[in-house]
Amino acid sequence: MKRSLAYIFICGLMFVSCADDQDDNVNGYTATPLELEIPPLFAEKILPPVIPEDNPQTVEGVALGRKLFFDKKLSADNTLACAGCHSQANAFTDPRQFSIGIDGIAGTRNSMPLFNVAWNYNELFFWDGRATSVENQALAPVTDPIEMHNTWSQVATTLQSDARYPVMFEDAFGTQSIDSVLVTKAIAQFIRTLISGNSKFDRYLAGTEELSPSELSGLNIFLDENRGDCFHCHGNPNNPLWTDNIFHNNGLDEFHEDRGRGGVTGDPREFGTFKTPSLRNLEYTAPYMHDGRFATIDEVINHYSEGLVYSETIDPLMKKVDEGGVGLTPEEKADLKAFLLTLSDPEFISNPDFQDPN
Repeated sequence: MKRSLAYIFICGLMFVSCADDQDDNVNGYTATPLELEIPPLFAEKILPPVIPEDNPQTVEGVALGRKLFFDKKLSADNTLACAGCHSQANAFTDPRQFSIGIDGIAGTRNSMPLFNVAWNYNELFFWDGRATSVENQALAPVTDPIEMHNTWSQVATTLQSDARYPVMFEDAFGTQSIDSVLVTKAIAQFIRTLISGNSKFDRYLAGTEELSPSELSGLNIFLDENRGDCFHCHGNPNNPLWTDNIFHNNGLDEFHEDRGRGGVTGDPREFGTFKTPSLRNLEYTAPYMHDGRFATIDEVINHYSEGLVYSETIDPLMKKVDEGGVGLTPEEKADLKAFLLTLSDPEFISNPDFQDPN
């Protein structure tokens, strides 16, 4: 008899639990899961992307993040969106040396391109690594006095008063209450969809396209320690990211007014070190370096060939600094540039899924 009562009691609990689940399904809302479209080469050669457990990719979250990314309402005077400094035509960077904020003030660093950020395994973002996630990265521009010059409380009020946004937030996150956490989560979800993996070189590796003799020569120069010697920081064909996402002093200056990573950590050994940018989409991302000092790829190649400058924190990988650089011939420079251009992905800069939905 006791056994039967216990059985009935357990069944009753199970029924209540199931009923609660059913009520949740009826009265609650679960956003639609969305898998990232991972290029086959990425799936084959590197680890899966980094997706936070508390911010999974969803159809509704990405749609909301995309709208927010292009919405000028995030700025104090409604004139500047994230896309204002991260243009799709430029692989989501800024063609200007320094971006201009809403008060007409220029920054001091070139805007970094936004693609393949979900594979940044150390999760340190910006040139100096001061942001520790894609979500955290999206926080800073809104309140930066020389960028959007706004407050998050004002952003929340502005978005809350727009009839479209509370519904979109409820669809994405199950609440109509808008705050900085949910705004940056949505923007991060959209940014993680910005995947570039269909360059000419990707197709070459897949066996569907051939490289020219000049491009193949450039690849060999890139991988040759006695010539280009580029692969230590930017990887090789087994690394489709074309960056190590680590911080290096690449011999730009003798003294470092901008301390880079060292300005964040306070470590003098890191003064003048900056994150290695990806070599993907170089055709679209000029100007180059953290301060946009080089307007062309040719200038970048010339820097490593004969323009290296010694400083106390210069990376040991810049081993020919005493000679000014690796000393490429004009033909080698042309071939190296030809190879680098094969890493550009025209499909990425024209993908309609990444365009302004407003």
